[in-house]
Amino acid sequence: MIFIKTIISFLKDKEYRDLLFTTIIIIGIGSTVYHYLEGWSWVDCIYFSVITLTTIGYGDFSPQTDAGKLFTIFYILVGLGMILSFINTVYLHYNNTKEKEKKK
Repeated sequence: MIFIKTIISFLKDKEYRDLLFTTIIIIGIGSTVYHYLEGWSWVDCIYFSVITLTTIGYGDFSPQTDAGKLFTIFYILVGLGMILSFINTVYLHYNNTKEKEKKK
């Protein structure tokens, strides 16, 4: 129940919504570029974008074209900070909500 309350309160805050929107845009741009440069399916593109920007990097997909490799370098440099900021913000918001629930 606290998880759902956290998500609802997260979406009500404009700053958090803007961060979520920016994150979705970054993943969407990366997915679109990979779809056209590498010829991957949309699911594979989204998967690769998320795995790359969260630094998990399973290695089951990797760009094969020079353009794809160059884009990946740029994409990591631009997107990594944004994704990590998003993850950190969600974590801190969840913890703050959890602390408020404990005080009640």
